[in-house]
Amino acid sequence: MTVTVLPAAERGGAIPVSMIERMTLILDAFDAATPTLTLLELVERTGLPRSTVHRILDQMIRLRWLAHTSGGYRLGMRTLELGGLTADHNEIRDAVGPLLHELSQRTGMVGHLAVLDGRDVVYLDKAGGRFAAALPTRLGGRMPAHATALGKAMLAALEPSIGEAAFRSRLPRLTPRTLCEPEALRRELSQIRLRQGVAVDREEAVAGIACVAAPLRARGAAPAALSLSGRADAMSFDRLARVVLEVAHEAGRTLFPRRARWR
Repeated sequence: MTVTVLPAAERGGAIPVSMIERMTLILDAFDAATPTLTLLELVERTGLPRSTVHRILDQMIRLRWLAHTSGGYRLGMRTLELGGLTADHNEIRDAVGPLLHELSQRTGMVGHLAVLDGRDVVYLDKAGGRFAAALPTRLGGRMPAHATALGKAMLAALEPSIGEAAFRSRLPRLTPRTLCEPEALRRELSQIRLRQGVAVDREEAVAGIACVAAPLRARGAAPAALSLSGRADAMSFDRLARVVLEVAHEAGRTLFPRRARWR
């Protein structure tokens, strides 16, 4: 069913004056049938002046409420962090979630699915038993990409010049094992590329916890990655690397059936 959103004036209500009301009007213009809207469509749906919409859109993009794409505007990462779900991330989670949960059950470890947002990873899904509660991760939560296997797997899958732009300055240290120096991280990403994209976190994000991750790629890009986490003293890195890479390839084929190109 397609929902037609009428401008405020046509709904019989006054055009809102406050910034919060106008931002809400813009956010409400998006729906499942139209996850991407052009500037003109937003003007028509909200009933706000074009100059006003354009000015507010610039601020909402800067604050990550919205993102600008080639087709127009779509909901941004901040809506995911507060519980909203963007169309792209829904697609990734719906396609990969069942594989992640099956992988977690099969290995008895905690599984994560995440996307890269600047210098951070944002978690789309988490699977695991009682041990999962011990990990400080949650849906919509963030962690510094350089300190996680997920983040390093996705950074390594980017073009080197793009990936390295995310860590040109010194990075925060989460544990004594966190790689904080740009040159050390650059060498680490080079090694990850030689391992078909498999990344390892040896207590770099959380003391006592290790992780193995692999990216979900199409045409060289890494829109997401999945991982397995567990106690560092009980991790079999080589075995888990093979398992995670196999499932990541399967997830990539599921998500990108026509576009998948593996390195």
